[in-house]
Amino acid sequence: MTLFSSMRGPSARRPAHRVTTAIGAALVLLATAACTAEPQQTPPQDTASGAPSLLDLAPVASAEELGSSRTAAAIKRRGELLVGGEVNMPLLSQRNPTTGQTEGFDATLSKMLAKYIIGEPNTKIIKSTPETREALLRINTVDVVIRIYSITPARAEKVSFAGPYLTSGQAIATLKTEKNITAPEDLNGKTVLAVAGATSVQAVRDHAPDAEIKTFDTAPECIQALEDGGGDAYVHDLTLLAGFAFLNEKIQVVGDPFTSEPYGIGLRHGDEEFKQFINTWLKKIEDAGLWEQAWQQSLGTVVAGDPPEPPAIGSAPGS
Repeated sequence: MTLFSSMRGPSARRPAHRVTTAIGAALVLLATAACTAEPQQTPPQDTASGAPSLLDLAPVASAEELGSSRTAAAIKRRGELLVGGEVNMPLLSQRNPTTGQTEGFDATLSKMLAKYIIGEPNTKIIKSTPETREALLRINTVDVVIRIYSITPARAEKVSFAGPYLTSGQAIATLKTEKNITAPEDLNGKTVLAVAGATSVQAVRDHAPDAEIKTFDTAPECIQALEDGGGDAYVHDLTLLAGFAFLNEKIQVVGDPFTSEPYGIGLRHGDEEFKQFINTWLKKIEDAGLWEQAWQQSLGTVVAGDPPEPPAIGSAPGS
């Protein structure tokens, strides 16, 4: 079923891009501070209707549920959830410069998880990249990683995954002036840009073994290299690429996603108590319709049609 069939334009002048996948769109901008705490404030009501906000409706764990996870209990005592993530990913996790709050699908899930544990949506976002997130979990710098983290069996040997909570896939972005790349096999003989440590690198090797892969530390660096002529195409999760294509007039997403990848919440390896605790929370917010509302308020502002069904918890190899 087509879950991402079109993107709504930011203005009436911009036509919608049509992309087929199990997920929506987001844009990565320039990297900002490595560690950022949310301002402490009460989640506002919907001022138009007087209805409680999404965070108002989010559940709080019982004492018995907290007692099932030593990690959750320690986070509650600390009073803050340490999240490996980003603050520069619109529609997923982006800092609002006016309010100081982080907004987007992943950011909202992070706050709902914090409220479930602590009773308040208190989070601190610590910058993580594909090359640092496993180390951040291993040395207990973060409690969780919620940052387009694809679940794979190889990664599951180093970290544990709750979820999956979302599904995406690798896609191809080019400049609009590029007319010869429409499918993965067209990348053979081309210079392909990718983020170091991301699943994009192996996806290119699998589908275009004769491509030359040039890696960068961040997605914005890849986009800049593409615009500067440093590569013919950029391969990454559609959640990111569709946002670039949506907001950058020079960029287009070509063809359909050529992989299907489940996103999980990364945890310290072997912490089965905390994994079960988070999976229980995920099931609660899905059953209550809060996952769907989080989608509608973020990715759903760009993705046309009904929200997708969340993937079955525990359905991905490695989860």
